[in-house]
Amino acid sequence: MQFKHPELLYALFLLLIPIIVHLFQLRKFQKENFTNVAFLKEVTLQTRKSSQIKKWLILFTRLGILASIIFAFTQPYFSKNERLNTNKETVIYLDNSFSMQTKGEKGVLLKRAVQELIENVPETETVSILTNNDAYRNTSIKTITNDLVELKFSPNQLTYNAALLKSKKLFSKDLSTMKRIIMISDFQQKKENFTIENDSTYSINLVQLNPVKASNIVVDTLYISKKSTNNIELTAEIVSNEDMENFPVAYYNDNNLVSKTAVSSNENKAVFTIPSNTIINGKITINDPYLQFDNTLFFNINENEKINVLAINEADDSFLKRLYTQNEYNYTAFKSSAVDYNSIDKQNLVVLNELQTIPSSLRTTLNAFTKKGGVIIVIPSINCNMQAYNRFLNHFGFSSFKALNKNEKRLTKINYTHPIYKEGVFEKQINNFQYPKIKSYYEHDKNSGSNILQYEDGKPFLSQRNNTYLFSAALNDSNTDFKDINLIVPTFINIAKQSLNSTNLYYTIGNSNTYDVSVMLQQDDILMLEKGKQNIIPEQNYYNNKISITTNETPENAGVYNIKNKTKHIEKVSYNYNRLESNLNYLDLSIYKNVTINNSVNKLFDTLKSDNAIYVIWKWFIIFALLLLIIEMLILKYLK
Repeated sequence: MQFKHPELLYALFLLLIPIIVHLFQLRKFQKENFTNVAFLKEVTLQTRKSSQIKKWLILFTRLGILASIIFAFTQPYFSKNERLNTNKETVIYLDNSFSMQTKGEKGVLLKRAVQELIENVPETETVSILTNNDAYRNTSIKTITNDLVELKFSPNQLTYNAALLKSKKLFSKDLSTMKRIIMISDFQQKKENFTIENDSTYSINLVQLNPVKASNIVVDTLYISKKSTNNIELTAEIVSNEDMENFPVAYYNDNNLVSKTAVSSNENKAVFTIPSNTIINGKITINDPYLQFDNTLFFNINENEKINVLAINEADDSFLKRLYTQNEYNYTAFKSSAVDYNSIDKQNLVVLNELQTIPSSLRTTLNAFTKKGGVIIVIPSINCNMQAYNRFLNHFGFSSFKALNKNEKRLTKINYTHPIYKEGVFEKQINNFQYPKIKSYYEHDKNSGSNILQYEDGKPFLSQRNNTYLFSAALNDSNTDFKDINLIVPTFINIAKQSLNSTNLYYTIGNSNTYDVSVMLQQDDILMLEKGKQNIIPEQNYYNNKISITTNETPENAGVYNIKNKTKHIEKVSYNYNRLESNLNYLDLSIYKNVTINNSVNKLFDTLKSDNAIYVIWKWFIIFALLLLIIEMLILKYLK
């Protein structure tokens, strides 16, 4: 039992007054002389005994009446919440991630949660509301009703630990207030575990909204599976957590239906063939009624952007000409004695092909070139000037070459995790490929760079340091048969692609994405991403004749975007939502202690209202006082 005015309980000391009066009230009896004294003594004893019982009964009733009146004025009540009179702070985390698009018993989970919040949170109550992309601090439901009704799904979801941490930061520093966190989500399973620490300074209420059916079909990935002179074969993987049979998949280009096929659970890949050297602004679509955001995957293929390659030769460069063909590269070659230094700034890749010496002027020019994003491949000569080479290598972070080792070695180790071999080169790791032989090579410290190819003894054949790739041996036919195996093709081609990181088929919103745009800008010019009325200025860095663009959480909407310089269209780039939200597996919240768990917002607030409900009982004390008054009147009237 609690009291609205507990200070009035001090009035209970007034009960001492009737007790004192009763104890010290001494009545004096008058003596009368009678002849038959024995009979009168018996009557006197009975009368005194009856009088004492009556007095005690009257005392107790009057004490009860006075005490009941005092208790009634203190306004007593019952409540489950012992801190009912304390000020409260409530922070509500409302998960508006894409998985909240699924439908519950009363509709879309997010929309229903918003409606129940509006219905249950009192308009005058001050609350703070946190979503994945916004925060409303110390506001009221009435103030932000329109914002909540128009709340959009966010492609970037906070982890539950981050949401809990941000919620705690919305509390004030007042230790006297009762703090409460309400987290409303479907609580999907994530890579990061959700941990809840026991903290007595606040309470946590978890509302897990459950879909009627945890079913989803998703366009998961898209990649180029085959490429020929005339055609490109695109493969889209369709992933489902239920059986599919002849499920339709469509391919559009510029909103025009180009092709349609069907997939099943056994064969979940849809294959589309498109002409090579064709600009595509495409999308792969399915029709799944459950989750909508992952039903479309946007992609695009731009016109091939040629990579500028410059070779400075003192050896045969015929293998470079075969690798860097005119269809995809602008290949230029100079003799070492006739290098046009001014042309280096216009290149993406520079190959030093078996130079006997590297002049300091060339070293200085290439240093500036790499700082602007250019890439260098260094192939040493058998008869190199060791002093000049070591100055060059030390300047670019490599250890010095030692004397030429003429013991024949085999190239046996490939770093499959390196970016130039990581994707699309090997279907699996191989240990018995045709090992090329190297008759002579320069030893140097293998820890001075990232080792890409190694000899059988672990020493580096090809290593990388920042934007510089270094071979430790000459590649001419008299020294090695490396040029005769297929490994040379992905090695040189993918190093060239590192120098101009052209756009992929698509990128994922929320990931760190970096790509290069080959363009020359005037001073103060910037590139923009445009889609309809959306205009986004991404993070960008200017290098030589390219712009490197980096995006993370922008753009917010999936689609094909124009890359523009003012009004001039340059090329296009595609963004898609992260497919992590497509996995409809949920946390078991019963493992968490010291939290309350509900499966709807209505039930949570019904529980909170029940906990905060006040059962007023002062009227019962008034009724009890009246009953005692009636009992006292009956005692006075009928008890003789």
